[in-house]
Amino acid sequence: MIKVDISNIWGVLSLSDLLGIEAELSAAHMAVTDTGWMELPDRSPTAEHMRLLAAAHRIRENSDALVVVSADGAGLGARAVIELLQGANRNLRCSKGDPMLLWAGADLSTRGWNELARLLEGRDFSLCVISRTGDDLESAVAFRNLRWMLERRFGTAQAKRRIYAVTHREEGLLRHMAEEEGWESFALPEDAPDCFGVLSPAGLLPMAAAGVDVMALLRGAAQMKAEGDLRSFENPVWLYAAVRELMRRRGRTAELMESFEPDFASMGRWWQRLSAGTGGGLYPAFGELTGQLPVLSRLLHEGDPGIFETMLRFGPPARRAVILEDVWDPDGLNYLAGRKLDELEEQLWQSAMADHSDSGCPVVAVECGPVNEQTLGALIWFFQLSCVLSAGVRGADPFDRSGMEAFRRELFAQLGRPGLEA
Repeated sequence: MIKVDISNIWGVLSLSDLLGIEAELSAAHMAVTDTGWMELPDRSPTAEHMRLLAAAHRIRENSDALVVVSADGAGLGARAVIELLQGANRNLRCSKGDPMLLWAGADLSTRGWNELARLLEGRDFSLCVISRTGDDLESAVAFRNLRWMLERRFGTAQAKRRIYAVTHREEGLLRHMAEEEGWESFALPEDAPDCFGVLSPAGLLPMAAAGVDVMALLRGAAQMKAEGDLRSFENPVWLYAAVRELMRRRGRTAELMESFEPDFASMGRWWQRLSAGTGGGLYPAFGELTGQLPVLSRLLHEGDPGIFETMLRFGPPARRAVILEDVWDPDGLNYLAGRKLDELEEQLWQSAMADHSDSGCPVVAVECGPVNEQTLGALIWFFQLSCVLSAGVRGADPFDRSGMEAFRRELFAQLGRPGLEA
């Protein structure tokens, strides 16, 4: 389903380099086979999936908007899928039965809060709060204020029926609140922190509320999981993970992910968070093409910036766009009249690959296929497993959260949280 082309890396790496890391990859892959997030992809709906789909149906029936409150990468992953499938401007065409998707809890911006409050004024809305513990500062503050808005609009009893919590199965502040208040709740899987929860209810509930076929998404992930279990370099996950680590060992410590799709921006941010959070030792950057190509060309040709590129490409949509003819030709573009936009994009892709390779920058090309639920399910799994393997080969624990938790404790102490003053 996903194809990785490494034909433009051989100026920096060799075949012996690739073969030399095979045993390390095998050991890293063996180490992750028993972790809980590996069980998330499923080809058939479970009872929990059916309950989730029923909740999403209720949200679509009674809400003009769903506010997803999350500082977790799973919420960002849900946004990434929705925007790639439906466009970043999907909210402009929403109506009853197809609610707006609004996002909160990832920042403490006053301007952002004021804009969210303005959008919700007079609207019927529901809340989906995602947190393993319930004490993430940004999402906890947003959730408190949004609950107050919900209760003011609907009253306490009805507001409770519009709150959906995705949290730890048994413990934590949010789990306690959900049980005390009677909110419908779903469990985050064990060993699936942050960005690894996007195929769990944390990602699936917002996606289903937006009208995404989440079972097709899971089938795509399950198919990629099966393909990604092949223990050889015919496996695209192995190939990509190996190249990432070998580039790091060659001093290429920044990876520039690029896509020609403008609606890929949220997916790019999700990938950045996934890559940085798993400890692969690379600085993840994201760029939008084609607009950045001239600047990027100059950067690469004026010296070695210590980066390598991963360029993603999706297949063209069923509805193609053609460049029109103008009888007066004031802009001189009639030489392109009748050509399809995706044909021009293909030519730019080939030109960029050649230009960047000529500059000495290694380029990994990832062919993703058409933009649909199955493709994106496969892409999510591809990124997750490749980042885990990259970290494992480096000797890092991809699920270690001790550094991030220490930062949170220090922040709460500075804010004067009781019990942390010391």
